[in-house]
Amino acid sequence: MRHAPAPATVFAPAIAIALVLVAAIVLAPRGAGAEEIQRTLSLTGTGEVSAPPDLATIDLGVVSEAATARAALDANTGAMNRVMAVIGEHEIAASDVQTSGFSVQPRYFHDPENRVPPRVVGYQVNNTVHVTVRELDRLGRVLDAVVTGGSNTIQRLAFSFSDPASLLDEARRKAGADARHRAELLAEGLGVRLGRIVQISEAGGRPPQPYLIRAEAMMAADVPIAAGEQAVSAGVNVTWEIE
Repeated sequence: MRHAPAPATVFAPAIAIALVLVAAIVLAPRGAGAEEIQRTLSLTGTGEVSAPPDLATIDLGVVSEAATARAALDANTGAMNRVMAVIGEHEIAASDVQTSGFSVQPRYFHDPENRVPPRVVGYQVNNTVHVTVRELDRLGRVLDAVVTGGSNTIQRLAFSFSDPASLLDEARRKAGADARHRAELLAEGLGVRLGRIVQISEAGGRPPQPYLIRAEAMMAADVPIAAGEQAVSAGVNVTWEIE
Protein backbone atom coordinates (compact mmCIF):
# COMPACT_ATOMS: atom_id res chain seq x y z
CA MET A 1 0.00 0.00 0.00
CA ARG A 2 1.67 3.29 -1.18
CA HIS A 3 1.85 6.36 1.00
CA ALA A 4 0.58 9.59 -0.42
CA PRO A 5 3.30 12.21 -1.14
CA ALA A 6 3.83 14.76 1.59
CA PRO A 7 2.24 18.12 0.99
CA ALA A 8 4.47 20.78 -0.56
CA THR A 9 3.95 22.95 2.52
CA VAL A 10 6.12 20.53 4.57
CA PHE A 11 9.32 21.74 2.67
CA ALA A 12 8.43 25.42 2.59
CA PRO A 13 9.99 26.34 5.97
CA ALA A 14 13.30 24.64 5.06
CA ILE A 15 13.49 26.45 1.70
CA ALA A 16 12.75 29.75 3.35
CA ILE A 17 15.51 29.26 5.94
CA ALA A 18 18.06 28.39 3.21
CA LEU A 19 17.20 31.51 1.24
CA VAL A 20 17.62 33.69 4.31
CA LEU A 21 21.07 32.18 5.02
CA VAL A 22 22.24 32.75 1.43
CA ALA A 23 21.07 36.34 1.54
CA ALA A 24 22.84 36.89 4.82
CA ILE A 25 26.14 35.62 3.38
CA VAL A 26 25.87 37.74 0.23
CA LEU A 27 24.86 40.92 2.01
CA ALA A 28 27.13 40.62 5.04
CA PRO A 29 29.80 43.37 5.19
CA ARG A 30 33.43 42.32 4.69
CA GLY A 31 35.22 41.66 7.93
CA ALA A 32 38.20 43.67 9.19
CA GLY A 33 40.53 40.86 8.08
CA ALA A 34 39.32 40.77 4.45
CA GLU A 35 41.98 41.59 1.86
CA GLU A 36 41.67 45.05 0.32
CA ILE A 37 42.78 46.10 -3.14
CA GLN A 38 46.31 47.53 -2.90
CA ARG A 39 47.00 50.71 -4.85
CA THR A 40 50.62 50.89 -5.97
CA LEU A 41 52.98 52.84 -8.18
CA SER A 42 55.83 50.94 -9.87
CA LEU A 43 58.67 52.31 -11.97
CA THR A 44 62.34 51.83 -12.87
CA GLY A 45 65.11 54.25 -12.02
CA THR A 46 68.43 54.35 -13.86
CA GLY A 47 71.86 55.68 -13.01
CA GLU A 48 75.08 56.02 -15.00
CA VAL A 49 78.68 56.84 -14.11
CA SER A 50 81.49 57.55 -16.58
CA ALA A 51 85.22 57.36 -15.90
CA PRO A 52 88.49 56.83 -17.79
CA PRO A 53 89.43 53.12 -17.96
CA ASP A 54 92.62 52.10 -16.19
CA LEU A 55 93.54 48.80 -17.86
CA ALA A 56 93.48 47.14 -21.26
CA THR A 57 93.26 43.55 -22.47
CA ILE A 58 94.69 42.31 -25.75
CA ASP A 59 94.24 39.05 -27.64
CA LEU A 60 97.34 38.65 -29.77
CA GLY A 61 99.33 35.82 -31.27
CA VAL A 62 101.10 34.24 -34.19
CA VAL A 63 99.74 32.41 -37.22
CA SER A 64 102.29 30.28 -39.13
CA GLU A 65 101.94 28.22 -42.29
CA ALA A 66 104.21 25.57 -43.80
CA ALA A 67 104.12 22.49 -46.00
CA THR A 68 104.12 20.16 -42.99
CA ALA A 69 102.59 20.39 -39.55
CA ARG A 70 106.02 20.00 -37.96
CA ALA A 71 107.49 22.89 -39.91
CA ALA A 72 104.48 25.12 -39.19
CA LEU A 73 104.68 24.30 -35.47
CA ASP A 74 108.43 24.99 -35.31
CA ALA A 75 108.01 28.36 -37.00
CA ASN A 76 105.10 29.27 -34.75
CA THR A 77 106.92 28.21 -31.58
CA GLY A 78 109.97 30.32 -32.43
CA ALA A 79 107.91 33.41 -33.19
CA MET A 80 105.68 32.96 -30.15
CA ASN A 81 108.70 32.60 -27.84
CA ARG A 82 109.99 35.94 -29.12
CA VAL A 83 106.59 37.56 -28.54
CA MET A 84 106.40 36.18 -25.00
CA ALA A 85 109.90 37.47 -24.28
CA VAL A 86 108.90 40.94 -25.47
CA ILE A 87 105.81 40.88 -23.23
CA GLY A 88 108.01 40.01 -20.24
CA GLU A 89 110.45 42.81 -21.06
CA HIS A 90 107.61 45.30 -20.61
CA GLU A 91 107.09 44.23 -16.99
CA ILE A 92 103.79 42.46 -17.57
CA ALA A 93 103.28 39.87 -14.84
CA ALA A 94 103.07 36.20 -15.78
CA SER A 95 99.63 36.06 -14.12
CA ASP A 96 98.42 38.63 -16.69
CA VAL A 97 99.34 36.43 -19.67
CA GLN A 98 97.20 33.41 -20.50
CA THR A 99 97.02 31.19 -23.57
CA SER A 100 93.53 31.64 -25.01
CA GLY A 101 93.77 29.55 -28.17
CA PHE A 102 95.96 27.01 -29.94
CA SER A 103 95.22 25.06 -33.11
CA VAL A 104 96.94 23.03 -35.84
CA GLN A 105 94.85 22.73 -38.99
CA PRO A 106 95.43 21.46 -42.52
CA ARG A 107 95.00 23.77 -45.48
CA TYR A 108 93.17 22.33 -48.47
CA PHE A 109 93.21 23.02 -52.17
CA HIS A 110 89.70 22.95 -53.63
CA ASP A 111 89.39 22.50 -57.38
CA PRO A 112 87.01 25.26 -58.54
CA GLU A 113 85.58 22.85 -61.14
CA ASN A 114 85.36 19.91 -58.71
CA ARG A 115 87.33 17.65 -61.02
CA VAL A 116 89.44 16.28 -58.16
CA PRO A 117 88.69 15.91 -54.45
CA PRO A 118 90.20 18.44 -52.01
CA ARG A 119 93.79 17.73 -51.05
CA VAL A 120 96.03 18.94 -48.22
CA VAL A 121 98.58 21.50 -49.43
CA GLY A 122 99.94 22.69 -46.07
CA TYR A 123 99.29 23.30 -42.41
CA GLN A 124 98.46 26.31 -40.28
CA VAL A 125 99.31 26.77 -36.58
CA ASN A 126 97.62 29.49 -34.55
CA ASN A 127 98.72 30.39 -31.01
CA THR A 128 96.92 33.21 -29.17
CA VAL A 129 97.46 34.74 -25.72
CA HIS A 130 95.23 37.03 -23.64
CA VAL A 131 97.31 39.85 -22.14
CA THR A 132 96.29 42.37 -19.48
CA VAL A 133 98.14 45.71 -19.47
CA ARG A 134 97.63 47.51 -16.15
CA GLU A 135 99.62 50.65 -16.99
CA LEU A 136 97.98 52.31 -19.96
CA ASP A 137 100.89 54.66 -20.58
CA ARG A 138 102.86 51.57 -21.72
CA LEU A 139 100.17 50.22 -24.02
CA GLY A 140 101.33 51.84 -27.24
CA ARG A 141 104.90 50.63 -26.72
CA VAL A 142 103.69 47.10 -25.91
CA LEU A 143 101.65 46.91 -29.11
CA ASP A 144 104.52 48.14 -31.23
CA ALA A 145 106.97 45.75 -29.55
CA VAL A 146 104.88 42.58 -29.92
CA VAL A 147 104.30 43.23 -33.62
CA THR A 148 108.01 43.89 -34.09
CA GLY A 149 108.73 40.73 -32.12
CA GLY A 150 106.69 38.53 -34.44
CA SER A 151 102.99 38.79 -33.60
CA ASN A 152 101.00 38.89 -36.84
CA THR A 153 97.49 38.72 -35.41
CA ILE A 154 95.87 41.08 -32.91
CA GLN A 155 92.24 40.10 -32.67
CA ARG A 156 90.95 42.43 -30.01
CA LEU A 157 91.89 45.29 -27.72
CA ALA A 158 89.45 46.34 -25.02
CA PHE A 159 89.60 48.91 -22.22
CA SER A 160 87.99 48.30 -18.85
CA PHE A 161 88.24 49.02 -15.12
CA SER A 162 90.34 47.26 -12.50
CA ASP A 163 87.66 48.04 -9.87
CA PRO A 164 84.25 48.32 -11.58
CA ALA A 165 82.42 47.53 -8.31
CA SER A 166 82.88 51.04 -6.87
CA LEU A 167 81.58 52.62 -10.09
CA LEU A 168 78.63 50.23 -10.17
CA ASP A 169 77.77 51.11 -6.55
CA GLU A 170 77.68 54.80 -7.46
CA ALA A 171 75.46 54.02 -10.46
CA ARG A 172 73.09 52.10 -8.15
CA ARG A 173 72.86 55.10 -5.81
CA LYS A 174 71.97 57.29 -8.76
CA ALA A 175 69.38 54.76 -9.93
CA GLY A 176 67.69 54.79 -6.50
CA ALA A 177 67.63 58.60 -6.43
CA ASP A 178 66.23 58.66 -9.97
CA ALA A 179 63.45 56.25 -9.02
CA ARG A 180 62.48 58.36 -5.97
CA HIS A 181 62.55 61.59 -8.00
CA ARG A 182 60.36 60.20 -10.76
CA ALA A 183 57.92 58.65 -8.31
CA GLU A 184 57.49 61.93 -6.45
CA LEU A 185 56.85 63.79 -9.72
CA LEU A 186 54.25 61.25 -10.83
CA ALA A 187 52.54 61.22 -7.45
CA GLU A 188 52.31 65.00 -7.45
CA GLY A 189 50.90 65.06 -10.96
CA LEU A 190 48.32 62.37 -10.12
CA GLY A 191 47.27 63.95 -6.85
CA VAL A 192 48.33 61.06 -4.62
CA ARG A 193 50.91 60.56 -1.90
CA LEU A 194 53.67 57.98 -1.80
CA GLY A 195 53.39 55.48 1.00
CA ARG A 196 55.82 52.80 2.08
CA ILE A 197 57.99 50.88 -0.38
CA VAL A 198 56.64 47.35 -0.80
CA GLN A 199 59.12 45.91 -3.34
CA ILE A 200 62.64 46.61 -4.64
CA SER A 201 64.56 44.66 -7.27
CA GLU A 202 67.62 45.41 -9.34
CA ALA A 203 66.94 45.96 -13.02
CA GLY A 204 69.27 45.06 -15.84
CA GLY A 205 72.03 47.64 -15.97
CA ARG A 206 74.92 47.93 -18.38
CA PRO A 207 78.37 46.71 -17.41
CA PRO A 208 81.46 48.55 -18.61
CA GLN A 209 81.36 48.56 -22.39
CA PRO A 210 84.68 47.49 -23.96
CA TYR A 211 86.27 50.04 -26.21
CA LEU A 212 87.60 48.16 -29.24
CA ILE A 213 90.37 48.98 -31.68
CA ARG A 214 90.69 47.15 -34.97
CA ALA A 215 93.92 45.25 -35.48
CA GLU A 216 94.69 47.07 -38.73
CA ALA A 217 94.98 50.35 -36.82
CA MET A 218 97.75 48.93 -34.64
CA MET A 219 100.14 47.64 -37.28
CA ALA A 220 102.27 50.77 -37.32
CA ALA A 221 105.15 52.04 -35.21
CA ASP A 222 104.50 54.48 -32.36
CA VAL A 223 100.97 53.16 -31.96
CA PRO A 224 98.63 55.99 -30.89
CA ILE A 225 96.11 54.95 -28.23
CA ALA A 226 93.13 56.94 -26.91
CA ALA A 227 91.28 55.26 -24.04
CA GLY A 228 88.56 57.90 -23.65
CA GLU A 229 85.87 57.20 -21.04
CA GLN A 230 83.50 54.32 -20.37
CA ALA A 231 80.08 54.27 -18.77
CA VAL A 232 78.74 51.94 -16.10
CA SER A 233 74.98 51.92 -15.54
CA ALA A 234 72.53 50.35 -13.10
CA GLY A 235 68.76 50.10 -12.79
CA VAL A 236 66.33 49.51 -9.93
CA ASN A 237 62.63 48.55 -9.95
CA VAL A 238 60.68 50.06 -7.05
CA THR A 239 57.04 49.70 -6.02
CA TRP A 240 55.35 52.15 -3.60
CA GLU A 241 51.96 52.07 -1.97
CA ILE A 242 50.01 55.20 -2.83
CA GLU A 243 47.52 57.01 -0.60
